[in-house]
Amino acid sequence: MPEEHSQTVMAVDELQAIIQRCQILEEADFKGEDFNLFQVAGQKCLEDGYAAQLLEVIQNEKNKVIIKNMGWNLISPLVRCIFMYKQEDEKREHCLRILDQLAQLCNPKELFLGLLEQIEQTSGEQVCQTVMLLLQPLQTVLLKLQNKKAYSVGLSLAMIMNQLTPLPVPYTKQQIQEDKLGLCQCCNAVVDFAKPFVSEVVKNMEKSSEYNDMELKEELIKFCMQSLKYPLLAAQLEHLEGIEEHPFRQFASAITDILWNMGELIPLVFVHHKGKSPHWENQEFADIERKNSADSLACLSYLMFVQHFGVECFPVVFSPSYLLLCNMTHIEVLLKRTEESVLSKGLDLFESCLLRVEDNSLLHHYLELRGFINVPQDLVKIMTLCPMEHMRKKSLNVLQLFIDKFDTEGKYTLFRCLLKTSNHAGVEGYIIKNIKDQIHLALTKEYDNIWFTGHHLISLLDLVLSLPEGAETDLLQNSDRVMASLNLLRYLVIKDCESDNQTGVWTTLGKIEQNFLKPLRVGLNMSKAHYEAEIKNKKENRKEAHSSNPVCSVTVSGEKMPAMTTGMQLQVLHSALFTFDLIESVLARVEELIEVKTKAVMDENS
Repeated sequence: MPEEHSQTVMAVDELQAIIQRCQILEEADFKGEDFNLFQVAGQKCLEDGYAAQLLEVIQNEKNKVIIKNMGWNLISPLVRCIFMYKQEDEKREHCLRILDQLAQLCNPKELFLGLLEQIEQTSGEQVCQTVMLLLQPLQTVLLKLQNKKAYSVGLSLAMIMNQLTPLPVPYTKQQIQEDKLGLCQCCNAVVDFAKPFVSEVVKNMEKSSEYNDMELKEELIKFCMQSLKYPLLAAQLEHLEGIEEHPFRQFASAITDILWNMGELIPLVFVHHKGKSPHWENQEFADIERKNSADSLACLSYLMFVQHFGVECFPVVFSPSYLLLCNMTHIEVLLKRTEESVLSKGLDLFESCLLRVEDNSLLHHYLELRGFINVPQDLVKIMTLCPMEHMRKKSLNVLQLFIDKFDTEGKYTLFRCLLKTSNHAGVEGYIIKNIKDQIHLALTKEYDNIWFTGHHLISLLDLVLSLPEGAETDLLQNSDRVMASLNLLRYLVIKDCESDNQTGVWTTLGKIEQNFLKPLRVGLNMSKAHYEAEIKNKKENRKEAHSSNPVCSVTVSGEKMPAMTTGMQLQVLHSALFTFDLIESVLARVEELIEVKTKAVMDENS
């Protein structure tokens, strides 16, 4: 016990000795050695648990000049000690009061660098704790700075966001409620940290537009843009039952408020990626900057048009088609991504914009714009490649919504484009069903529809009523497309009398038989013969090797599937035969209808 007491006395005595020596020196006479001795002695006091004595030294008016010059050296050991003590420990309270005193007394420039260094050095689970601990002293110091204030605020916000960015964003309700690493809490604390600087900008904007204030404004815009990219782009922003104050919704609301208060919300929504961006001589840096900006602006549009943050500030003079046009770039950016959190925002934004537009009102001219062609192709990729079923279904619904909004020429153009580019039988089958619906409308409505009757339709039917590789086409792989094409042809033959020939199908029947029906019949016969022979072989092989229960492995799209028993293989082969039988029955019905109708017309003529 006496030994411990002597160590205590030693740590405090050493500090007092240095203080007394420095008290008699002028500020300009402090040497590097004095700084080092003060840091070592102060650190020892903290580590040995004598924060109370250190606090007394710091609060002593006589030591004001010493603390102003040397106090910032204590930041690193002070932060370590704060995390070492438990929340309710009195020593932790002493350390927090020391931190507060240092923020008040130290040279702002030196302390600013010390605090920033501490934030830069933190990592992993301590990032949010460290940031939240140092935000208040950092804000105090920045408010005191006279020179390079805008630069220092920007540096602080960029450093904080860069440290937070590697952390995973809580997504599920449980993760948000747990907030394991403290990210939700930390993000909202950073907004509070930025508020006085936003107020300063707004106040100065009301007075005049000085260059220095423009600098601070630009730094705050950068912070908002960074926040939109992370965490908001990856965050779950829907209302969640049981969470009254959704932290990310609060954060999103605060970010849009900052942009609105600084007069930047509406300009950013309509920037179309052509706004001011730094000039980079290095092309790689320029591309990164452009991509980051695109992600942020897309997220901002989502916040406004889907979640309705800041929508009360939005002018109501724009037409729904113009808003769709403005958002197509953002939608394209979001749909190119594969993460569920980002992809879902793209689909929701697209759906939200489309729901504002009246059916059949979108002019075909829009399809001359890159985004209006690229986005439906992105939807097709999601429908066919996305591993999440709910996303595939949603993208199909949104594609149909997109189709419904166009005028007839627009629908016609879009169908042609998707038939040529989708490279997926299921999608092609879906488009052909849409074509059938449009032909039905054209035949049942009174007004003329030149796009789904006559020569325009014949041109479209050339694409629809054909087999990609003639008789050699893989009918199993293309069954969706083939069935949809046959159903369309059956409909045309039943609905359009040869005497009327509104659709023009009877004029081009010879071509259809040559390019579609005959090769389909040949292909069906070949496919059925092949699969029947396979079934026969499998059954014979099973009899020969019944005891060994043979298995075989199947490769699909380059990936090895689980091994299949002969029974499983037979099941697959029978399923294929069933598909061919289905196609054959519709084909036979179409051929029968054509024959009956042709014969009836011939009888009439004779």
